[in-house]
Amino acid sequence: MRRREFIALLGSAVTVWPLAAWAQQAKKVPRIGVLWHAASAEEEDAYLSVVTKAFSDLGYVDGKSIQLEHHFPAEQPDRFRAFARDMVERRVDAILAVTSLGAKEAKQATNTIPVVFVLDADPVGHGLVESLARPGGNVTGLSLMSNDVSGKRVALFRELVPNLSRMAIMVDPRDPAAPRIQGGYERAAQALSVSTKPFGITTPDEIEPAFAAISQSGFDGVALAAPILFNERRRIGAAALAHKLPTVSLIGEMVPHGLLLSYGQDFPDFFRRAVGLMDKILKGAKPNDLPVEQPTRFKLVINQKVAKALGLTIPPSLAIGADEIIE
Repeated sequence: MRRREFIALLGSAVTVWPLAAWAQQAKKVPRIGVLWHAASAEEEDAYLSVVTKAFSDLGYVDGKSIQLEHHFPAEQPDRFRAFARDMVERRVDAILAVTSLGAKEAKQATNTIPVVFVLDADPVGHGLVESLARPGGNVTGLSLMSNDVSGKRVALFRELVPNLSRMAIMVDPRDPAAPRIQGGYERAAQALSVSTKPFGITTPDEIEPAFAAISQSGFDGVALAAPILFNERRRIGAAALAHKLPTVSLIGEMVPHGLLLSYGQDFPDFFRRAVGLMDKILKGAKPNDLPVEQPTRFKLVINQKVAKALGLTIPPSLAIGADEIIE
């Protein structure tokens, strides 16, 4: 090899090596937009901490090997839409959408950025995916199957509240999941000869008057049919206790705040599994190749303190079968 050619080759190698090393060091940190539903991190703490830990357990370090960008729409449809569009415009690498509304807005905002939804009662019916086995686009996640266990939830409620003959159903008309959950309650109650009536809630200030009206109308209990009422769990629990109304939910994390019981999916487990799906996507999987996952376990949570305050006795069969009893 001629001396001039050797020097040129050596020079090019020296030039290429630093560029390759720099490129390796400057490896892009994936940015995940998280679209919650409440107004702040504090209101979402029960599940935000689960998400953070789930990423950590998989080896991600927030701010170093991954960037989690949390958005809190405070249940406002226009803010869901604005946040979804903003994340798409800023080209996040993936979107974790907690609720049906968030997933819907994310899907409308992009057909290329992967979207993982966490809590949806009917992802096919809501148009998020083509089928559970084959999502058919850029969206996948987990199905709550809420209606499928409404019958057992109402049966457990009646077992704990033997005089249950009239049940109010508290809904948020803005929640796309509410009609299906309400319908599940109505069918389950009818099968047990329990009459029902819906009461709509759209603002926190309507909660106390609604419970007052339910109590004055002689209802024996209340079923919560909108997952987004979770944000107001403390106010709902306080009103339920103040009016001595047994209240049931599908969300276990609401029970400590004054509800009587819950029966439903393990919500923290749903968030952990959603992070697992996101991990697969970050490692190269396509949402269309990841079937929508379904519940693997259901849990029964009973608040013994509330039962005592309402003069109710927990039957031994429920006490034995409960996953958690709050003293």
